[in-house]
Amino acid sequence: MKNKIIIIEKKIRNPYFSIITVVKNDQKNIKNTIESIKAQKFRKFEYIVIDGNSKDKTIDQIFKLKNSVNLLITEKDKGLYDAMNKGVKHSKGRVIVFVNSGDLLTKNALQIIHKVFLKNKKIDFVFGTVRRKYTKGTLLKSGFNKKKLYYNFDFATSHSTGFFLKRKSFKKIGLFNLKYKCSADYDLYFRALIKNNFQGLSNNKSELIGIVQSGGFSSKFSFLEHLIEETKIRIDNKQNFFIILIIIINSLMKKFLKLMHLEKIFFPVFGK
Repeated sequence: MKNKIIIIEKKIRNPYFSIITVVKNDQKNIKNTIESIKAQKFRKFEYIVIDGNSKDKTIDQIFKLKNSVNLLITEKDKGLYDAMNKGVKHSKGRVIVFVNSGDLLTKNALQIIHKVFLKNKKIDFVFGTVRRKYTKGTLLKSGFNKKKLYYNFDFATSHSTGFFLKRKSFKKIGLFNLKYKCSADYDLYFRALIKNNFQGLSNNKSELIGIVQSGGFSSKFSFLEHLIEETKIRIDNKQNFFIILIIIINSLMKKFLKLMHLEKIFFPVFGK
């Protein structure tokens, strides 16, 4: 299957949502993701799967549920963000959301988000409440803080699985920038909310729309790699250098204090 493109194509007329799943070599989890999309109560959506030329049985798993997939493309790509860009380019829906392999939508997710957009026609995006799994438990993540995006690195208390952005707004700011290897989504948020002042809302915290698995792409990179790249993003987006410097110092101090806290737990002698 080297460099071969396999396409499943079933067009849907005027979809409201475009749901995009990016996957590579994840035969264990892809089925659960697709089934969560299949179970949606709100049906006016298209489902796009972008596979990075998987070598395991991922494609076999997708074909078992092919009736739930509107478009499948499988070919070698330049990484996660390149695959996500492909999904956006092929999308036809008014609103785009990424639900990558392993992550899930609750059955009422699209119905909940659709109501928010209907009631607030001028907004560009909605951040939905998600439950994020970690190795030592789970955490409910809801909402966003625009000021925190400007002054900090961790602004979105939700997750990309909970980020619904209008396609026309996506066109305005452009696709994910492939020069960033681990934080291109952060760059997209910065361009959307800070540079272009996009307006958005969050759904009710009690209305869960997604479940995000532990691990994930960003966890493959170190704190320092994230810090360096996100600093470049701020510079490239022409943020004030003095503010950037303060943010870097603050991030390093927070990391240091966190490490010291861990040292006191595991090495109590040194904490005295």
